[in-house]
Amino acid sequence: MEKQEHKRVLIVEDDDHIAEGLRLNLTMQGYEVKIAVDGMTALQDWKEWKPDLIVLDIMLPEIDGVSVLRSIRLEDEKIPILVLSAKSSPDDKVECFHYGVDDYLQKPFDLNEFLLRVERLLTRFSWNQDNSLIQESEILPSAEQYNFGTNRIDFAQAVAHCKSGKVNLTEQEIKLLKLFINNKGKPLSRAKLLEIGWGYTRRTETRTIDNFIVRFRKYFEDNPKKPQYFKSLRAIGYLFDHE
Repeated sequence: MEKQEHKRVLIVEDDDHIAEGLRLNLTMQGYEVKIAVDGMTALQDWKEWKPDLIVLDIMLPEIDGVSVLRSIRLEDEKIPILVLSAKSSPDDKVECFHYGVDDYLQKPFDLNEFLLRVERLLTRFSWNQDNSLIQESEILPSAEQYNFGTNRIDFAQAVAHCKSGKVNLTEQEIKLLKLFINNKGKPLSRAKLLEIGWGYTRRTETRTIDNFIVRFRKYFEDNPKKPQYFKSLRAIGYLFDHE
């Protein structure tokens, strides 16, 4: 098998035996490998270590693998992610593919098949990087803007055009807006918003989400006290919707 020199692989796995076995075999293939044993560490390592590929378990302590996947995809749609999980039902697989996973391998797995899938994903990622300028110019108009009502969000420029005029958006505002838009019409709990948007655990108590909602209503609602788009759901959380 052809080695992929200097490629970084982040293994997100809380089973020490599996994680160290994967590290050993990937290192022997020429990869640089790092292990994260929980979801919070995985998100931190993804941002700071900047891997070329992520091998992701689903059943993790603190933040589950699906939430890690969704959080990463809010900011990076290109990095290849391979789910390696004991979960084998069609619903589990469909959920992961729905949220942007590139490949799914069920435990127990064949080592040679795993290594081939890793190699293939990294090869495809290299092709995508080579064509990134062409791809970006083709998708920018439709993928980087979103309209609802009289409002327009320009993600490329990090600005919103709304009743308040032109508003510069922070990185976290953009991430939260993308999360709402990707889940249009679906209730989202405060805990899930914090988990995906910030990497907080379910036990974290904060009014952060509420403060952001106040801001969004000020930006986008004609009457912030009677919101049309960012709606509160008693005892649940919030819902973004528009026709």
